Amino acid sequence: MPIQILMPALSPTMTEGNLVKWLKNEGDKIKAGEVIAEIETDKATMEVEAVDEGLLAKILVPAGTDAVKVNELIALILEDGEDASAITAGLTKQTTAVATNVEAPVISEIIASPVATQPSTQAHDGRVFASPLAKRLAAEKGIALNQLQGSGPHGRIVKADVENAKTGNRITHSPATYGESSFEDIKLNAMRKTIGKRLSESKQTIPHFYLTVDCQLNELLSFRTQLNAMPNAKTKLSVNDFVVRAVALALMDEPDANVTFHNDFVRRYTQADVCVAVAIDGGLVTPVVKAANLKSLTDISLEVKDLVEKARTGKLPPEAYQGGSFTISNLGMYGIKHFDAIINPPQACILAVGAGEERVVAREGKISVANMVTFTLSIDHRALDGAVGAGFLKALKGYIENPLSLLVL
Repeated sequence: MPIQILMPALSPTMTEGNLVKWLKNEGDKIKAGEVIAEIETDKATMEVEAVDEGLLAKILVPAGTDAVKVNELIALILEDGEDASAITAGLTKQTTAVATNVEAPVISEIIASPVATQPSTQAHDGRVFASPLAKRLAAEKGIALNQLQGSGPHGRIVKADVENAKTGNRITHSPATYGESSFEDIKLNAMRKTIGKRLSESKQTIPHFYLTVDCQLNELLSFRTQLNAMPNAKTKLSVNDFVVRAVALALMDEPDANVTFHNDFVRRYTQADVCVAVAIDGGLVTPVVKAANLKSLTDISLEVKDLVEKARTGKLPPEAYQGGSFTISNLGMYGIKHFDAIINPPQACILAVGAGEERVVAREGKISVANMVTFTLSIDHRALDGAVGAGFLKALKGYIENPLSLLVL
């Protein structure tokens, strides 16, 4: 009996994903542990490994197919000694449904001889027959599908037809009546759709309120310079590394802020699992620095650098961005002085970090210049009140302005 390859669940919350690419072709031999496909989830693009060896006999869901349900049959592998006739037996009712729903040849086309002529790519009702990947590439390149002759089964337009298309088939957008500009429609990926859905729900259903505090950075910047100049320094510390450590310790001082909200109860955590928002191509992920209250500045710095690199190269495993009791969003490196971040449920707080900058300040009746930063805490009012948020920010300010207190003794 052929081995069934199902759409994998790459995280506990995943219900569907996009099949981005097949790294093996029909007829290729596959070894156990070999990467055979790439799947795009709402968080990242992940690699799928084969668990058995054999021959990739049939791809049922082509590359470029969006919204493939978890556990949907996507391909069949023949074991040693099996031939193509065994494929039919391996197709269950579920398989038949998949094969008819996706734009791929049915099983009989593996055994049947190729058709001698290419029929029209356009149906009587005007629909154009093209693979999902061909449609996506055509949209990206601005190519009119109804002007192409398909070379796939039954005249279906495939990837190669779009790539070989002449520039005369490109779609051009007419300038708007009020100006000379053109436009481009960019399809939302799975991550962008999920971000939009989750944050819309957050802003609409969570009673946000905001607390802001300014902190002086002179001591921290000086201390950071000294630590980075040490000959045995394992990494260059960033200001954000100090913020992660300070947030973790402040959560230990104000444990009622270290919570998640679950409708009829609040879950309070005994350690600070701090999420760090990372902008990547096509969206945003929040990898978790677990037990940051127990880690040194160096440990935090090395871990954050590793998480950021994996996030930006699509190699972040699901367990690295699941959970977390608190999130930090830092736009200071872009010169943003102040902003209000949207809470990432079920967490109850998110800290927005602005840019460090020189400001004129008054201290003890004297005017001076100091390096300052603005922190804004967004709070779910269902989970905690203003006094708790203020207590957290007071503790955070103490650690930022007295950086020696951030050392692990």
